Amino acid sequence: MIAILLGPPGAGKGTQAKRLAQKMQALHLSSGDLLRAEKAAGTELGKQAAGYMDRGELVPDSLIIEMMVGKMTQAKSILLDGFPRTLAQAEALDVGLTKHGLKIHRIINIDVPDVEVERRMTGRRSCAACGAVYHVDFAPPKTAGKCDKDGLDLVQRNDDKPEVVRKRLITYHQQTQPLVDYYSKHGLLKDVDGTQSPEKVETKVEAALA
Repeated sequence: MIAILLGPPGAGKGTQAKRLAQKMQALHLSSGDLLRAEKAAGTELGKQAAGYMDRGELVPDSLIIEMMVGKMTQAKSILLDGFPRTLAQAEALDVGLTKHGLKIHRIINIDVPDVEVERRMTGRRSCAACGAVYHVDFAPPKTAGKCDKDGLDLVQRNDDKPEVVRKRLITYHQQTQPLVDYYSKHGLLKDVDGTQSPEKVETKVEAALA
């Protein structure tokens, strides 16, 4: 089985993919993690990708697809996390899988409204010293703005600042809506309400994959 988890930033795709991959004994693939692993391992593909990454350039879709498909031929059950991101990647992935006699079986779209995404992401705070992560609404520190572990000031990552989150959402909608339509037409997509608790979302995603 090959399944893909889609959803906006902050929807919990990575969390759900890790939980379900362990439960289902499936290979969890994230394009970012894979690129870093291939680079660290010094594989031929990793060396090619490193050239782009070290220059601060985007790694070409063709190279990412080659890496992903290569890994996907090594396992029976696979969960892709947030990949593909564009229609071009989705079409290229289909072509690459077909060459190996493989196909995608299910797409799960974890649906979370923009206002909730902004609340989740802009409320995150972390300790630069120990790495502890908090949330002003869901998991606040005992003393506002201070880390429970070492008492140091908590900071907001640049990625979680309101203006950055809004830009990420605009990009997400521009890139992902065509994907949702693409997979819907193929009868592969199922929507899951991502505003529920992580445990309930996990149950719904698992049921949708069955």
